[in-house]
Amino acid sequence: MRQKGQSADSGEVKETVEQWLKRPRKKERDKVQVAFFGGSFTGLPLPKQKELLGTVRPYIVAGLVDSIRISTRPDYIDDTIITLLKDYCVSTVELGVQSLDKRVLDVNARGHSAQQSVTAIRQLKQSGFSVGVQLMCGLPGDSTARLMKTTKRVAELAPHFVRIYPALVIKGSGLEQLYLDGKYAFLPLAKAVALCCRMKTVFEEHNIKVIRMGLQPSEEFAEKVVAGPYHPSFGELVVSRCLFNKARKVLYKSKKTQAKRLSIAAADESAFRGQNNVNMKRLAALGLLKNTELVFDSEQARNSVLLCGQAKG
Repeated sequence: MRQKGQSADSGEVKETVEQWLKRPRKKERDKVQVAFFGGSFTGLPLPKQKELLGTVRPYIVAGLVDSIRISTRPDYIDDTIITLLKDYCVSTVELGVQSLDKRVLDVNARGHSAQQSVTAIRQLKQSGFSVGVQLMCGLPGDSTARLMKTTKRVAELAPHFVRIYPALVIKGSGLEQLYLDGKYAFLPLAKAVALCCRMKTVFEEHNIKVIRMGLQPSEEFAEKVVAGPYHPSFGELVVSRCLFNKARKVLYKSKKTQAKRLSIAAADESAFRGQNNVNMKRLAALGLLKNTELVFDSEQARNSVLLCGQAKG
């Protein structure tokens, strides 16, 4: 369940929690977490933070809610805030880092430094929080080299999870004016997908989970997008690209093998094939599906591509 921290009051929070607790769950004891998103929660006045968190705490004491999750800015984390969050049973903190490149942060007037992000991640981890990092690709002033340097630095800091968003031009935003003035060129969809795939691959190599790629789609949000790589299934496009890259890599290595089996998780079949079977067509055009039996294994781990040797006769 989620509640926007900036506009909510204790009554609204209580009402939201009560409504969600009444909803049926798949399992009797599914984990229940209250999330305050939609702004920089720890930038609110301390009394307001205590009011909102204090409204949820009785549900945690009663065993009806398991934990609280918030999102905030890296420069809104200090020892006082950390103590407050721990006292009120917050378990997960997501930081809007966006970039660790000074030029990108300055151009986008983020108002915080890369070092503040690094310090916040380390402080929160040392204090026992589950830490998430939100990153963006395609920001003004960014480049592939700068983006990948940020990605690798974040991976080295080992947050517990990451969200990746492509920059979009939204109605009424400062970025819209830059775009209209010809001072900002958004990423084409294909390039945004490719960059996010590269980022995801780096985090996978460091065993860091990427829990979302692209913003939550909705008709209301889509109407606000002026330009940029928006797609309602952006995350699936990225997963599809990553699976294609993995398959291409292992098949190239075994290109001279007379007969082989390529195994994909059954749950990934749709993503692996790609929209309109594009991945299959690309692999075939590269000559990589010759003498290859394709297998979709219901017991195989997701996002994995395995070469199983000889194809079944």
